[in-house]
Amino acid sequence: LDQAAGLIREHGFSVSSCHIEIPVREHQKTFLDTSKAYHCNKLIWHGWPEDPRYSTLEGTVELARIYNEAAQFAQDNGISFGLHNHWWEFRNDINGKKPFEILLEELDENIFFELDTYWIKVAGLDPSKIIEAFGKRAEFLHIKDGPAKWHESLAQDNPDPMTSVGKGAQDMKAFL
Repeated sequence: LDQAAGLIREHGFSVSSCHIEIPVREHQKTFLDTSKAYHCNKLIWHGWPEDPRYSTLEGTVELARIYNEAAQFAQDNGISFGLHNHWWEFRNDINGKKPFEILLEELDENIFFELDTYWIKVAGLDPSKIIEAFGKRAEFLHIKDGPAKWHESLAQDNPDPMTSVGKGAQDMKAFL
């Protein structure tokens, strides 16, 4: 951790954000150590793998509660906590709502998002409209490209190969 962080600084780079485990129980020390080592105060739950609780209202609300607790721990330590998405937050249907809609209602307003535009498109939604719906809470965009088509093998972590940005199905101009 310290060696990698030192090399980054030695070469004149800085870290804007880090993907990390949720800072609950056994992950709190790593969360704080990572922030300190990289001089980074924007830490993001990477969101992998899919949590089955995203298929029910009760489960999604429970996850929001966990994320709110994580955000409070982060805030108490001078760190901002964010969430990274995959397709399930935008594809699953819960009584006519998508999990992201429930999250926006239930999450502490200090939780920011790193919206993965590719997975939003894979879920069948328009990344431009989602970015607009999230507004200022969409502090980071995760940009990648490829065919952006849903298929069952995604659930087994078998996505289609990525392509160079601008060579796939993403309409980069629309959301950038």
